[in-house]
Amino acid sequence: MIKGLCITPPVLGRISIGKAVEKNGRRLPEKDDQFTITSQVQTPDGWAPHPLDAVYRTASPGNKLRAIPVTVMFSQPDLNLRTSYCFFDRHAGRPLCNGNGVTCRRITHEGITDLPCPGPDTCEFGQGQCKPYGRLNVQIDAADELGTFIFRTTGYNSIRTLTARLHYYQAVSGGLLASLPLELRLRGKSTVQSHRTPIYYVDLTIREGTTLEDAIRQAQETQDRREKGGFDQQALDQAAKAGLENGLFEESAEELSAVAEEFFTTNYDAGTDPSPDKLNNKIQRKLQKPNSKNLEISQL
Repeated sequence: MIKGLCITPPVLGRISIGKAVEKNGRRLPEKDDQFTITSQVQTPDGWAPHPLDAVYRTASPGNKLRAIPVTVMFSQPDLNLRTSYCFFDRHAGRPLCNGNGVTCRRITHEGITDLPCPGPDTCEFGQGQCKPYGRLNVQIDAADELGTFIFRTTGYNSIRTLTARLHYYQAVSGGLLASLPLELRLRGKSTVQSHRTPIYYVDLTIREGTTLEDAIRQAQETQDRREKGGFDQQALDQAAKAGLENGLFEESAEELSAVAEEFFTTNYDAGTDPSPDKLNNKIQRKLQKPNSKNLEISQL
């Protein structure tokens, strides 16, 4: 295994609740009120839909895809959903600092450095631009038992809800999380901060029409069948953990454009990804002016 290369679950496609739209020559992220399942192929019109999108959309009321039947690959919640506080270079989608509220890994003019992480509210380096970032891998089509679809989010509501659900289901099922029949569900809410307009977040529930008790019984049957067939869930979790810990940052160079387009106002061009020297010079200028309120993240 190549050291420094983060080995993530194999990805077959993406799940999003938004899209990038063209406005005044710039591609801007735009929220939606439904899921979209895309492939990993990007065309001039955006990400090409995955065939499963049409399958589940046709079966949804009004063709609004707001629920997707899924399972998770790992029995440990933190392997399915990786969360952190992250500070991004908005132009390249490159993570510059990644922390957990206690420690962080940050790109500095001296290289990648381990530093204390005070969290986004008091971090001088982030200057209010650091935000929670979550990556959830789920399985939709049982045809590929080791392939997943990835949902990325910077939303507090989605991250908090998904984290709670995964840990609760793991606990209440007696460790059978990877065998439970689950469902990604889009929910809406209004708050004072949203000016009473709906905002949408992602929840993870037991599949519609199934009680929790029935789901646990099904999970136990699935687990027993897998064990008889030689399936080693514990070994799979260990392999996944080792792969994720092998790298410094999870996103590869090929994924930077997807991250930038999905979350940031940018005219990102994969051919203009800043060189390491140029990026280091920009980081060094920021480090020399940690309290400057006029330096926007988009200038990095």
